[in-house]
Parts: sequence; C-alpha cells; structure tokens
Amino acid sequence: MPELPEVETVCRGLAPVMVGARFVRVEQRRADLRFPFPERFVERLEGRRLVTLTRRAKYLVGEVEGGERLLMHLGMSGRFTVAPDVPAPAVAAGKLGDFHHETGLGATHDHVVFHMARDATRDARGQGATTTTITYNDPRRFGFMVLIAEAEFTMHKMIAGLGVEPLSNAFDAVFLAKAAAGRTSDLKAFLLDQRVIAGLGNIYVSEALFRAGLSPHRLSGSLADRRGRPTLRAERLVIAIRDVLTDAIAAGGSTLRDYAHTDGSLGYFQHAFKVYDREGAPCPRTGCCGTIRRSVQAGRSTYACGGCQR
Repeated sequence: MPELPEVETVCRGLAPVMVGARFVRVEQRRADLRFPFPERFVERLEGRRLVTLTRRAKYLVGEVEGGERLLMHLGMSGRFTVAPDVPAPAVAAGKLGDFHHETGLGATHDHVVFHMARDATRDARGQGATTTTITYNDPRRFGFMVLIAEAEFTMHKMIAGLGVEPLSNAFDAVFLAKAAAGRTSDLKAFLLDQRVIAGLGNIYVSEALFRAGLSPHRLSGSLADRRGRPTLRAERLVIAIRDVLTDAIAAGGSTLRDYAHTDGSLGYFQHAFKVYDREGAPCPRTGCCGTIRRSVQAGRSTYACGGCQR
C-alpha cells in the first residue's frame, strides 16, 4: 500500500492540473470500489471547481467548490494518470528496467475519469477551454472516494482519529515521549498506529528505525524516561523519521508493485533501502558486521539489523 511519501508525490503531481480547474465531466464506470460511491457522486462534482488538494495521512483531500471535501484513498493498487494537453516528458532512457517490481495498467480497471478545465484556458486557436483527463485505475479496487460535507469533515470516522503528521511542527521528541510513556507495545507497532502518527507504514518505519539504530522489538515506552521526558532514543527517532520521509519524497517515493507517478513514471527510493526487503544482506552501516534479518510482527514483515539496532 502506498505510504505517506507516495501519496504526497501523487498529490504534488495532481495539484497543478486539478487545483483551480472545474470538473467539466466525470465518468463513474462502476458502482463501487472498496465501498460504494457516494450518492449522486457525478452530479455533486460536475461543474464545480477544485479549490485545493492536500494530503492527510495516506489520504488525498480535495476541497470542492460548494462546501464538500473529496476524500480519496489509493488502496493497494490505485493510481492516477494525467493525460495533459502537452505530452508529459518521457521517462529517462534505461530507467524502466531498474525498478523493484514491474507495473502495468489496464484500461479495464479505469474506474473513474475526471475531465478538468480551467475557465481561462484556451486552445491553440483561442477557441474554448481545453481539458485535462485524470484517470483513476485500480485493479484490486481497494481504494475509495468519499464526499464529505465541509462542516463534518474533521469529525468524519476516517479523519477524526488520525494522529499527528510526522512532517509537521507538532511532531517532535516531546510529543513522541508523551505518546509512548507507559506503553508496553513494541516500537514498530507503536509507530504504525495511525492514531499516534498519521501516514507511516511498514517500509518507512523499518527504514527509520534502522537510521535511529533502534530495534523494532524494543518497548515503545523506552522513548520516555520515568518523568515522561524524551530520551535520546526519542530524539534520534524523530530525526530519522523526518529524514527518511523527506528523502523518499525527494526521490518520488518507492516503486513497489503497483505504485507510479501521475505521469506514469516510477519512484526511486527503493534503491536507497538500507534494510527493507534485504533479508540476509550485510548491514550497510559502517563498522557493523551484522546481517539484515526478517521477522514477522502483527502479520507484517519487519527488517532490521541484528547487530546495530538495539
């Protein structure tokens, strides 16, 4: 499932073509994805302008003219593809064969198509508004789209319980220690809890814990001292989480199976993995003679160095 960096990358790819444009036509090609589409989904979007597009945790959130929010989740295999008026730059030669997993698109899985236009945009002859097509493709149909009234958005069941954004100013060692104090869960489970930190997933938790030199099996309560103040572990972990997410966003996310950018190109951060999916490889940390080990926590694969992560 795409994590925070992948969703942020998609958001940044969609915003230039969607924000400020109107939904001149919406094609809803099936009744449901993971959930049924909202009632009158097409009618509630067509003719309205998308005012803003942001990310919250692993969700895309669009502010729709008229007082509603369009909440979108990519699920396991969802992706958006933009067909702009001017063809997108070609992917650099030699890159397509280097990714972690191959990806593929099938038009039979194009479930939603947004045709967007800006009022002031004219074609080359100065006649009429030109449109941009944004297609949502989802072979597994685990994604979804929901329309929520503006006044009800913060209290919606998918939003109300979300924790702090890990790239926000609110995320620091003091917050982390306060949230972890007295907990007996393991560190990885604590970091994956979306009620504590919103948007972290299996890949980036594994990578951040390696950067911080912390075992995923360590008790989460060890991030706070007896007075609830942050320990040095908490300080290191905050820096590691921020750094790994920032690096992944700069690389365009990680291409794992189905994820791709809105222009069809793929992310590169999987080439920078230190531990994730590297079972049996030597630890890349200078001076460490350990080996990357795989374990299973709550049904998910965990990767860590048995030598330097304590």
